[in-house]
Amino acid sequence: MTGLEGKCALVTGAAGGIGRAVVRQLREAGASVAAADRDLAGLDADACLPGDLTDPAYADYLPAAAAGELGGLDIVVNNAGIIRRGPVTGCSDADFTLSMAVNVEAPFRICRSAIPLMAGAGGGAIVNVASCWGVRPGPDHAVYCMTKAALASLTQCMGRDHAREGVRVNAVCPNEVDTAMLRSGFARRGFDPETAVAELGETVPLGRLAQPHDIADVVLFLASDRARYMCGALVEVNGGKPVS
Repeated sequence: MTGLEGKCALVTGAAGGIGRAVVRQLREAGASVAAADRDLAGLDADACLPGDLTDPAYADYLPAAAAGELGGLDIVVNNAGIIRRGPVTGCSDADFTLSMAVNVEAPFRICRSAIPLMAGAGGGAIVNVASCWGVRPGPDHAVYCMTKAALASLTQCMGRDHAREGVRVNAVCPNEVDTAMLRSGFARRGFDPETAVAELGETVPLGRLAQPHDIADVVLFLASDRARYMCGALVEVNGGKPVS
């Protein structure tokens, strides 16, 4: 028994590495899942809600749409996110606007819409995917760190504000994770992804980079009643590696 049997969950960024792992593991644990992303081709979910999170109307509509498709809404996982590298002086207006829209505004809108639904039905759990890089600063990722710090702070505020309504809000904060997004970033910068991932893994005290299922396991824990006394928590999942 996982405590997730019969639960109804919404997962954003469902087509990415962490998102796919979260969707798969939630379903294996007995939950029904509504998946949200721009392209959901090939993803097994109980409901697919394709769209663009930079569209405010889409973000506002997702919780009610998921509840309508699944018959309720017990869990929201705000997993969608983007990374733009570089210092502030290397950040374009487009980089800033997109980063704020996906990493901050979309989870804000989704939480704002989901919390009343959950509270009215007796409670629920929201898990935001922030980052170790939002808990403390890292080099050459100014806008990414800023947006993930905003999401971490929002998580702490909502965790406090809505706990008495039975809605627990927490965040998982990974460091580097071996995903297609990470590997494509290496490739764009002229590095061999396989070699770069192996070398980066050597900098982690546990000896390897996180895999998507490592993060998904913590997401499922925070979404379950096993984390019933946690709200507003920022759980770092970093293999012992600090931001550097």
